[in-house]
Amino acid sequence: MELIEAELSERIIGCGIRVHRVLGPGFLEKVYEEAFAVELAKAGLSFERQKIVLLFYEGKPIGEHRLDYLIQDRVVLELKACKDIEDIHLATARSYLKATNLPLALVLNFAKPTLEIRRVVLSL
Repeated sequence: MELIEAELSERIIGCGIRVHRVLGPGFLEKVYEEAFAVELAKAGLSFERQKIVLLFYEGKPIGEHRLDYLIQDRVVLELKACKDIEDIHLATARSYLKATNLPLALVLNFAKPTLEIRRVVLSL
């Protein structure tokens, strides 16, 4: 079975590994977000930070999500600096996918000695 957005997700994860290798665990998410922007730009990837996505219910606006990153208009990236990636983080990523109508989100956790990576796939 082929991974969704395999090449792009590999490039994104590579950026995350480089950030984690330089900074290591212990910083706030905002620090990793800033460093990630530098790495994404170096990798030549287009991205939007803190992108607002409107939420609708039966055609009526009901709120909004704020994505950490939308990369190449194809992959949602959620950054964490917490003990563990928990089910709620994955559920939130799934809700981002529903709101954007995209199939893939990556959740990266920088708080561990080794970068923790989770793929969240939404069947469209």
